[in-house]
This record gives sequence, C-alpha cells and structure tokens, in this order.
Amino acid sequence: MSKLYLVPTPIGNLKDITLRAIEVLNDVDLILAEDTRTSGKLLKHFEIGTPMQSHHMHNEHKTVEGIIQKLKSGTTIALISDAGTPAISDPGFLLSRACIENDIEIECLPGATAFVPALVNSGLPNDKFVFEGFLPVKKGRQTRLTFLAEETRTMIFYESPHKLLKTLGHFCEYFGDDRLVSVSRELTKLFEETVRGTAKSVLEHYTKTPPKGEIVIVVGGKK
Repeated sequence: MSKLYLVPTPIGNLKDITLRAIEVLNDVDLILAEDTRTSGKLLKHFEIGTPMQSHHMHNEHKTVEGIIQKLKSGTTIALISDAGTPAISDPGFLLSRACIENDIEIECLPGATAFVPALVNSGLPNDKFVFEGFLPVKKGRQTRLTFLAEETRTMIFYESPHKLLKTLGHFCEYFGDDRLVSVSRELTKLFEETVRGTAKSVLEHYTKTPPKGEIVIVVGGKK
C-alpha cells in the first residue's frame, strides 16, 4: 500500500535519530531529501542504502505531481529535510496537502525539531506559544512586527546568524528594550549555548560576540 512517511532527522547530534526512523528509511522504496549531499552523509552513517531523490523549496512545485504518481503506483516514500521535522520551515507542506487531496496515507514520525528544546530551555512560559518561523526579510516585516508587538503568548522565531543582530534590534524597536528574550544556537551540537535576558542585553552580548550556527529565538509575550 502506498504511503508517505515524514521522517525527522537529527538537528545536530546523530544519536538523536530514533530507531523507528532508521527502520522506516531502510524499508521505504525511495527517500526524498532536501539536499542529497547532506542527507547522504546521514544515510551512510547509519548504513541505509535506500535510493534518494532531491525535493527542496526550489523544485517542489514541479516535482509534487510526479511523486504523487509514484505513490499511486504503490511506491512507499519517506520525506526528510536537512535537519529536524519536514514541513517545519522546510519543504513538506505542498506534498502533504497533495497526498491528502489524492487520498494517499501520510504518517509523521515523532522526533527532532529545534524549537521545542529552545522553548523549554528559555525559562519563558510554554503553556501557550506561537511559532513564527522566519520573519519576512523585507516586504511585510514591519507589518508583522507591529502585529506581534501585541502578542501575549511566547513567540518562537528561526534566524540565521548574519541576521540575528538586525532582528534583535527590531525586537528592541517594536517590542521594547526590556522584553525578555532567549537565544539558543547550535542545539545538540558541541558548542550549544542559550543566552537569556532582555532584548537589549542579548543584543549587546551578540554585538560583542558575533553568533555562529543555527539559531532559535524565543521571545516573551506582551504582559
């Protein structure tokens, strides 16, 4: 029976892969990978020999129909991203939606995703939160920040290291210097760190110490 598996992969430490993820990746007929070179290292490490095909944000609109036809013909497929859970700020949504429209079964395995440990580590309320992913780069950024300035729930953002200072500066501007912020970077990796404080103090920290690696920002909601 055809089926699409959404399989989380480690965000850093390879030991965080689940036994079930390894089993599924071994058993399916095809693995769709965001970057076959990156995923190739993971598959080699766990001695998984399943064929791979590229499926990323630049080609997913064109490849979805062909993948649906493969699934309809009885092919079992696993979708993985470079790190974490597919469709969380990564390709996956379009294919999942197409599967639902075509009555093809989908199963998402539990596993690694960066924002959960960052949220729990932040010390900020996590009973209610909103995941924002990446802020708009240019168009719509000001509008989004103005809207989020009134958000009372804890907010979670992804950011690249070279844009962190700009984003923290915008948080000071739109949310206020005293808004509580927690920045986690390189989660599960050798140089993992979390810096907590006000938007202003965290901005000052990273102005003196330029950040590296993957970054998750957790921001307290408006009181």
